[in-house]
Amino acid sequence: MSYFDAASAAPLHPVARQALQASFDEGWADPARLYREGRRARLLLDAAREAAAEAVGCRPDELAFTTSGTRAVHSGIAGALAGRRRIGHHLIVSAVEHSSVLHSVDLHEASGGSVTRVQVERTGRVSPSSFAAALGPGTALACLQSANHEVGTEQPVAEVAQLCREAGVPLLVDAAQSLGWGRVEGDWSLLTASAHKWGGPSGVGLLVVRKGVRFAPQGPADERESGRAAGFENIPAIVAAAASLRAVHAKAAAEAARLRELTERIRARVPALVPDVEVVGDAVRRLPGIVTFSCLYVDGETLLHELDRAGFSVSSGSSCTSSTLTPSHVLKAMGVLSEGNVRVSLPPGTAAEDVDRFLSVLPGMVSGVREKLGAPTAVTKVPASVDALVVDALGRRCPIPVIELAKVIGDVPVGGTVRVLSDDEAARLDIPAWCEMRGQEYVGEEEAVHGSAYVVRRLS
Repeated sequence: MSYFDAASAAPLHPVARQALQASFDEGWADPARLYREGRRARLLLDAAREAAAEAVGCRPDELAFTTSGTRAVHSGIAGALAGRRRIGHHLIVSAVEHSSVLHSVDLHEASGGSVTRVQVERTGRVSPSSFAAALGPGTALACLQSANHEVGTEQPVAEVAQLCREAGVPLLVDAAQSLGWGRVEGDWSLLTASAHKWGGPSGVGLLVVRKGVRFAPQGPADERESGRAAGFENIPAIVAAAASLRAVHAKAAAEAARLRELTERIRARVPALVPDVEVVGDAVRRLPGIVTFSCLYVDGETLLHELDRAGFSVSSGSSCTSSTLTPSHVLKAMGVLSEGNVRVSLPPGTAAEDVDRFLSVLPGMVSGVREKLGAPTAVTKVPASVDALVVDALGRRCPIPVIELAKVIGDVPVGGTVRVLSDDEAARLDIPAWCEMRGQEYVGEEEAVHGSAYVVRRLS
């Protein structure tokens, strides 16, 4: 079995396993107590904090351990907003932040706060100038991930942090995906991360609040972790998280170079082997191990099941692989194809042979899924008899609306239109993406009695 979903959770690092087992005997007592067992536990906790702080590039007393990366994000955003409530209630985030950030955004809006969601380029990267334009006198906090969890695009954190600093606004960086590869550069104010992303145990997060940042912890008061993370510390897991972070940093440069070669192989070979594929994300400014692509005319859930049966664990941002039946908010913000989406995220140590085997089985699987769905192999050239057609795809989910569009586009003359009726949210993203891939004109969306009508004009 080839595990290619390290962006969700990396396999437990051997150093983490060793540290976890070793600290069970010494780290079980309350580190707040003054007797022998408590002092031993405190030594372990302090050593772990110093190691993690050194890896992050902050002071030990600026770093708190939380029960997860999500908890760190929620606590960090809530505390920073509360600490600056006299400044204002305006929050800035990018449109491609992790769901933990966006859930905090929803809560802030529901409480009466205002939010600016900075849009991204087609590569998934924010423009520093767009971020700067959103800053204002009432801005309490800005949030920007260091790298995207779905497509691997790295964000211009250092540039945005400088702009925020000049405006007097603290910047919170979600570094969950990148911290295992090295420090986050720039003059940021707050940082969050999650141990299970770099091979540490689950249930450990990091929350860093720089000295001088106004911060008011929310929730019932608790004396542990500077009041920023309530509850008894899981010292064995914390020790394992810090030890594994130090271990992965020691080999990060060499492993990053090796994984970049493997992901570049995937980025280059998949479009050559599989027709009608869009590789998404920035081609250069990206994390070493993540590559994401979308396959036209493919049901993402079926493709993932087929890959799983072949021994490959991958993930997807396609709408048909989620319970909400809506495409990934990241792919939607980027304006790229969402159907048949596959994210490959290679853990450290991935063998080149596993990547080659993946590339050898993928074309046949995509072809098989397309055949089952009745996808067209080419646009049929027939004499056009009408200038406009209507395709009724109501009640049919991705990728059927796009497949039906592709089947009939050749039935109208150049300049003619096809209206696709669909009530699937994914159509709003995938039909314009199909037009860009196929060189046709996406005219726009119109209201319909049921769902929406997506209008396409044939150009060739």
